[in-house]
Amino acid sequence: MSVPLHPDSRYIKALLDNDNRGISDIYARFSARIERFVCTNSGSADDARDVFQEALLAIAQQARRPGFVLTCPFEAYLYLVCRGKWFNELKRRKRSTVTISDTERFNDTEQADALADTVLVEEARNKLFRLFFDRLSEGCRALLKLSWTGLSMQEVSDNLGVTYGYARKRKSECIAQLTEWIQASPEFSSLK
Repeated sequence: MSVPLHPDSRYIKALLDNDNRGISDIYARFSARIERFVCTNSGSADDARDVFQEALLAIAQQARRPGFVLTCPFEAYLYLVCRGKWFNELKRRKRSTVTISDTERFNDTEQADALADTVLVEEARNKLFRLFFDRLSEGCRALLKLSWTGLSMQEVSDNLGVTYGYARKRKSECIAQLTEWIQASPEFSSLK
């Protein structure tokens, strides 16, 4: 049973196709509301523009995943992603909490909430991964990057000028180190 496309899927298509007219429409229709929200909650117009842009990028990234279907109004989805991003930014800045929430204006907020949560959790996981991946040695990063390109381990070892056995063992050690660091971080438990 397939899920019907929401009429607002045109906004997702505009983002995925990098359609200037469609993206301009998104900005014209929705950016003022996000700006009001951010400015009312300890932010500036510049903060709002940053949050809006980051949210659109995160939504586009999520929409590229197989099986993604917009099942709620785009405005509610965008608003909830922006709100979550702004909450995270305020926490990072250790500033005041958000004072307004006007999601009751939207229909289908349960579905929009679920989609927004998926985007925000995915983004937080990627950020956590990148943080610890960058802490690995240059050799580990190079080995893992090559092995994730789809090359066989024999091709990876040939590329790096090491033996096949060493490449396999080292890859396992690098992944174990990365996994250990990620699982030991305080952020990890909140992302399960």
